[in-house]
Amino acid sequence: MEEKVPAPEAAAAAPAAPAPAVEDYRKIEIRGRVVPLNRPIDFPPWKPAHDAGCPDYPRFVRGRDSVRAYWTRLFQERIVMYDGAMGTMIQKYKLEEEDYRGERFKEWKSPVKGNNDLLSLTRPDIIKAIHKQYFEAGSDLVGTNTFSGTTIAQADYNMEEIVWDINFESAKLAREAADEITALNPDKPRFVLGAIGPTNRTASISPDVEDPSCRNCTFDELVKAYYEQTKGLMAGGCDALIVETIFDTLNAKAALFAIDNYLDEVYPQDIPVFVSGTLVDQSGRTLSGQTNEAFYVSVRHAKPFCVGLNCALGADQMKPFLRRLSGAAECFVHVYANAGLPNAMGGYDDTPEDMARDNHVFASEKLINMIGGCCGSTPPHIKAIGEIVQGMSPRPLPPKSDKMELWLSGLEDLVVSKERFAFMNIGERCNIAGSSKFKKLIMSGDYGTAMDIAKKQVEDGAMTIDINVDDGMLDGVAAMQKFIKIAVTEPEVSKVPFVIDSSKFSVVEEGLKWSQGKCIINSISLKVGEEEFVKHVRILKQYGHAVVVMAFDEEGQAATADEKVRICKRSYDIMVNEVGFPPEDIVFDPNILTIATGIEEHNNYGVDFIAATKRIKEVCPGARISGGVSNLSFGFRGVNVIREAMHSVFLYHAVKNGMDMGIVNAGMMQIYDQIPEDLREIVEDAVLNRHPDATEKLLDRAQIEREKKASGGASTEKSKAEWREKPVKERLCHALIKGISEFINEDVEEMRQQVPKPLHVIEGPLMDGMNIVGDLFGSGKMFLPQVIKSARVMKKAVAYLLPFMEEEKMANLASMGVDTSDTSTLESMYAGTFLIATVKGDVHDIGKNIVAVVLGCNNYKVIDMGVMVPCENIIAKIKEVKPDIVGLSGLITPSLDEMVFVAKEMAKAGLTQPLLIGGATTSKEHTAVKISPQYSDETHPVIHVLDASRSVTVVNSLLGEDKPDFVEEIMDEYEELREEHYATREERVYVPLSTAIEKGMKIDFTACPPAPEPNCLGITVVDNVELADVVPYIDWNPFFATWELRGRYPNRGYPKIFQDENVGAEAKELFDNAQKLLHEIIEAKTLSVRGVVGQFPAKRDGEDVIIYEDSNRTTVKGRFCMLRQQTEKENDEPYYSQADFISPNDDDHLGMFAVACHGAEALAESFEADNDDYNKIMVQALADRLVEAFAEKVHRDIRTDIWGYAQDESLDTADLLKIRYDGIRPAPGYPTQPDHTEKKVMWDVLQAEANAGMTLSEHMSMIPASSVSALVFAHPQSQYFAVGKIGKDQVEDYAERKTSPASEVERWLSPILNYDRE
Repeated sequence: MEEKVPAPEAAAAAPAAPAPAVEDYRKIEIRGRVVPLNRPIDFPPWKPAHDAGCPDYPRFVRGRDSVRAYWTRLFQERIVMYDGAMGTMIQKYKLEEEDYRGERFKEWKSPVKGNNDLLSLTRPDIIKAIHKQYFEAGSDLVGTNTFSGTTIAQADYNMEEIVWDINFESAKLAREAADEITALNPDKPRFVLGAIGPTNRTASISPDVEDPSCRNCTFDELVKAYYEQTKGLMAGGCDALIVETIFDTLNAKAALFAIDNYLDEVYPQDIPVFVSGTLVDQSGRTLSGQTNEAFYVSVRHAKPFCVGLNCALGADQMKPFLRRLSGAAECFVHVYANAGLPNAMGGYDDTPEDMARDNHVFASEKLINMIGGCCGSTPPHIKAIGEIVQGMSPRPLPPKSDKMELWLSGLEDLVVSKERFAFMNIGERCNIAGSSKFKKLIMSGDYGTAMDIAKKQVEDGAMTIDINVDDGMLDGVAAMQKFIKIAVTEPEVSKVPFVIDSSKFSVVEEGLKWSQGKCIINSISLKVGEEEFVKHVRILKQYGHAVVVMAFDEEGQAATADEKVRICKRSYDIMVNEVGFPPEDIVFDPNILTIATGIEEHNNYGVDFIAATKRIKEVCPGARISGGVSNLSFGFRGVNVIREAMHSVFLYHAVKNGMDMGIVNAGMMQIYDQIPEDLREIVEDAVLNRHPDATEKLLDRAQIEREKKASGGASTEKSKAEWREKPVKERLCHALIKGISEFINEDVEEMRQQVPKPLHVIEGPLMDGMNIVGDLFGSGKMFLPQVIKSARVMKKAVAYLLPFMEEEKMANLASMGVDTSDTSTLESMYAGTFLIATVKGDVHDIGKNIVAVVLGCNNYKVIDMGVMVPCENIIAKIKEVKPDIVGLSGLITPSLDEMVFVAKEMAKAGLTQPLLIGGATTSKEHTAVKISPQYSDETHPVIHVLDASRSVTVVNSLLGEDKPDFVEEIMDEYEELREEHYATREERVYVPLSTAIEKGMKIDFTACPPAPEPNCLGITVVDNVELADVVPYIDWNPFFATWELRGRYPNRGYPKIFQDENVGAEAKELFDNAQKLLHEIIEAKTLSVRGVVGQFPAKRDGEDVIIYEDSNRTTVKGRFCMLRQQTEKENDEPYYSQADFISPNDDDHLGMFAVACHGAEALAESFEADNDDYNKIMVQALADRLVEAFAEKVHRDIRTDIWGYAQDESLDTADLLKIRYDGIRPAPGYPTQPDHTEKKVMWDVLQAEANAGMTLSEHMSMIPASSVSALVFAHPQSQYFAVGKIGKDQVEDYAERKTSPASEVERWLSPILNYDRE
């Protein structure tokens, strides 16, 4: 390879002769020199020099003056001009194949037209002329014609072997053009940036939809390709390098890694590096999913001279994203946007004046130091931009921060600092050593299910995820590679930074090669010796990640505080002072060791860690402290109450002394203040080693806890008896917090006798207790079922007091001659009034009821209007009672339109109450886009509330002193959501309906025929079903979700949730209460289930399915109109419709059913009359579970008997719930057929009201509320799918098929339209 390297011919290129070629880039980093001294350790990577290094400024002498020093001054004095698009200019020459080939490649074996980089060899006159045109238009810098100048990109043309020539000659042409223009005006020197493009491969995204771990290039291949390009560019005479159009940050990191290798090689030559990202659409993210800030954090380690954005968007679309990047970057910032967005033909329509106008904002807001143009821009565009920004001040360099914050990134960035959170919990379930389930999945190769564990940790609030695959029976390198490659394709997982954890450095490094974000490495230490340690630090610095450093050295593990400090300080000095590793990226683990083992020297381990933490942070500025907390209590395995208290006490003191993060099971912790005082004192004595007998006392207490556990909690009765001996105020508070209503009336009466007025009982001990409940719930220390039980006690207490209060009030008012209809006396005790209703046409109210209870627990008066409330009634009630806030609830999709209508009418009525939106089908995006614009302003915003637990925070904020700031933040967020929504929709592509039909699913009904004729054609009524026969089919998981109880891995789902350290006890109590009530319901027959099944001959008719009265197939009984997917797909996957699953021949059938649970409303009302919200909501939750179970049973009966197409099916309940049977049962109104009006056809066919006692509201909500309906498709290839957004062409076709006005169809399908209806 060396002899092929041509010597530079032009004088301009002479000062930068080619460096020796190095085939193996990995050899470079271990040559012995550790520190890349060519770049300062401090960040930003320059000193704000003025004349230093460039004595004749503004003139520049190449080879003598420092480019960095010159540019540092230039970029702070004025806005520097970059060039415009090379490709756009080349297109103007209308070159043909022979132009690209030239003489040298006249006989080349493959077509080369389109290989613009090749023109530097075959038409150098054109490339040089383009550079000169840009210089003449005002460009200070131009980029080389090498966007595809890597072996990877040139492989498309079989031209890998000429990559050196392309880069060298391209750089030489740009260098010559720059020097020729500079010679005309030496006071304005011109410069060359070596352009390094992204390649046509991506290291973070799988090209195979079936295999997320597949990649079409490796990190090592990218590094080698970029290294070769870098050498050629610099040999040809470039002044600096720009890694540009970055759509995958991992590709960019490979380029920066290669450049770093080259910089080591040419030291002390100093080469500034520019980095330019590309956001693919208005989501503001790269193609690989990173936000602006995350992208910057991921490349920040390379200390770029300038960072910015280019391509994909026009200047107008790029504004909000450049603002964010400019706010984050510590270096100079650039932008070179497209000339607007491409037109239908792929061209760009923005004139130079248009582009200058749109780019002006970047300069006026001082967001940039350099500006240019990308696709569609030409020299006239650059000239116009230069003229409009001339004389405007550049973005000032931000002052160097002294905060030394640890800044990490996944798809999103994360700043680790005490100002943001006291302690960062590292998710620890993706660790083979810490999770037997994870280990089993990895060992068996089930990475998909293992990914669910990672997702759950993020859902549960883990800020980072620890990944460890170390096992003697596992290829750790391969396992780490595969897990990371899959994880980075899962947005729910990769949005947080990873902690790549292994005792083998080879495994660690493999993980780094597939992580585009900035991770934490866990761990390295001096135990391998200083030479190897330095090598590890050097490599990690080059990759750009933070690292956990263990307090180990060649002599072993540090146990005492002095040893911990000594080893950490030694490690810190080597890393920071010798290698230049950023101190803020160092995380020390000073070893949390087991205490209270009976060995005296172990007793001070906790104190040693806590003391060392404080001292390490003093002598190692910027470093963080972490540790494995569970190690502390290892000797008390099996006694969780002791372990939890130990973890809580230890962290309480360690965090106060500076501990920042740790791997800890949040479920195995208690609230420090809620640990029983006697236990806390014993534990604190042990953790802080305050007494010689602390271990003995802790062991004695552990024995008591073991015995208590073994006896089944015998001490509970004693506890119950003890609280009854307390003063009545404390008894009332205890009863409220614990949800005990047994003694409430007698305690309230006793309290009433002690106070002047009955109201004082409410305002005093009752509200004191409910305030505690509200605080505990808001801080996550109580769970929803507990809050509901507390509310039940409160309501019973108030109900007892109301007659006394009413009697007293009337007597007082009458004696004063006051109108007794005045209710202000009672109203004054509330924090505010909240009116809530389920909107017209919707009968679902569980969520609404829970919100009402939670707000009631927090001293709000709640006016519950019930379900199916018409808009005019809501408006009238608001005017009547004048609430502080209004809430609308709904479950079915038509409710979304009704909420929009209510918001419009509230605006027309001139109402001023804030409006809260909630319910299963609602979303923040829909609220922001559809509802908020109809009503919202600064005084009465429209706000989406995700669940009941959030309602208190929102209501408190709206009625508090900080309302203006809170509302402003919400409105800004919703404005961004609206912009993103419309921008995303503009970018999304939809195929015409005709294309979607043509590419629909094609089932070969000859090879795989339809199911046989059903055993029972026509109508089958299903009644006289015993609830006891339905119970085995219940899926209990949604039951716990209704009550907002969620177990954490490995205790997700029923019945494992009972073992969860956090919610297990409450979940078990809730479940037991449900079983008790369910047993009573079954015994008393207060609930019942009924249903009706229909099975009819069917045939596909275009996009519809028609069903016949009988097997003669002469009389059409009904027509089901289907909807088809239209969102463009990037693969060969069909565009599905339910019509695809039915044969077009006269040999198929379609089933359907409607089932309901009756009696729930009446039973719930009886509990409500008794002020028992807990059992009211319990009944509704059980009714929902029973009807879903009944639907499961009916569907099974259809498959095995009523239709009988799967008579041999023998699936257990678990398999049924996992849908491991043939066929599907999609419901109208759900993603597979989002049109609720199709229920009317089903109701008519099934005669559902007569046969099952089920009706439909005007909004197609099923009555009773606990109802299920579905179509039944039997073909084994039928499958669930989501229709997604549809176009106007399908709406018009669908309306014609349904013989309905298009406007009516649009109203029902509003949530899935890809356009705004008029």
